[in-house]
Amino acid sequence: MTHAPQIKIAATYMRGGTSKGVFFRLQDLPAAARVPGPARDALLMRVIGSPDPYGKQIDGMGGATSSTSKTVIVSKSTRADHDVDYLFGQVSIDRPFVDWSGNCGNLSAAVGPFAIANGLIDAQRIARDGVTTVRIWQANIGKTIVAHVPMTGGHVQETGAFELDGVTFPAAEIELEFIDPAADEDGAGGAMFPTGNVVDDLDVPGLGTLKATMINAGIPTVFVDAAAIGYTGTELQDAINGDAKALAMFEAIRAQGAWRMGLIATPGEIASRQHTPKVAFVATPADYVASSGKRVAASDIDLLVRAMSMGKLHHAMMGTAAVAIATAAAIPGTLVNLAAGGGEREMVRFGHPSGTLRAGAQATRRNGEWTVTKAVMSRSARVLMEGWVRVPETAS
Repeated sequence: MTHAPQIKIAATYMRGGTSKGVFFRLQDLPAAARVPGPARDALLMRVIGSPDPYGKQIDGMGGATSSTSKTVIVSKSTRADHDVDYLFGQVSIDRPFVDWSGNCGNLSAAVGPFAIANGLIDAQRIARDGVTTVRIWQANIGKTIVAHVPMTGGHVQETGAFELDGVTFPAAEIELEFIDPAADEDGAGGAMFPTGNVVDDLDVPGLGTLKATMINAGIPTVFVDAAAIGYTGTELQDAINGDAKALAMFEAIRAQGAWRMGLIATPGEIASRQHTPKVAFVATPADYVASSGKRVAASDIDLLVRAMSMGKLHHAMMGTAAVAIATAAAIPGTLVNLAAGGGEREMVRFGHPSGTLRAGAQATRRNGEWTVTKAVMSRSARVLMEGWVRVPETAS
């Protein structure tokens, strides 16, 4: 009997924001995996340890949550005005599936540091001290991200005093600018509001008609009012993730929202699109205790937001969803804007299960349509381990 040997592939395990994933340079992947297709998907699933019917990803690098079942491929950019191309793959935990339909805003914070440390940025562009600006082409959605990476002595500065709720230890702050964040043709034709309305009636089988804001910014997102679905907006993961009926309700909302946004041809296709759109529910400010035990006062926030990711309530907030929140908050009349008190604003602080987050967006109305030039937020990133991942040769 012959046995397939293991191969090793250069990789870096990184935290970015409140997520972590396995990062690769495109050039380091086996030849068959350097192009999109089944070989790439099979390799990344094996690296992460999916599909795993036990839901634990014990035989891989995944952490058995949507926030830790992630992969990133980075290469020198093919575009003259960008430094690197960044491709994100969300690996399903229990199904043989890699979703390439959207970005990970949290891991976006780690792309610049990874690129600098791995020789993907021209040496003359790297500051010895201060900040190195990295222009990133987000290949999943065709958008530009500008990362401002702190540097000390010619190396990426990873430690610092910046605190991010959902991350235990402080680190160095990385500011991210999401340029023109409304989704392009992969997100319903480039319209920020694909239905043409800031609020729609969304008919959900078994639930009835809900008011919904469906927006393409950062990542396609369906916002509903917490009270309309029986929640307060102060819920933590345990209140939802063990409730099969609740999870089915959110998936039904997501299916109808995706269909109305033009992301799928029929609601029944939603199973093949796990990463997008997101579903989030909003409420006016209220006191609550975050998952860490930290008390969040209503006076400290503008609104409450809880978001679903890969079928579960997220432990904090996805970075791309934070862009959607900031954008929707800046546009009068959306459910997000109304929960935050209405009016015009360029910055919003919202409460999520792990604490609070501040994000901003610059929105303008031209010819009757809303546009956003950029959204801004801060994250941090850190290398957790670097070297090689090993997989059986048959997976490559």
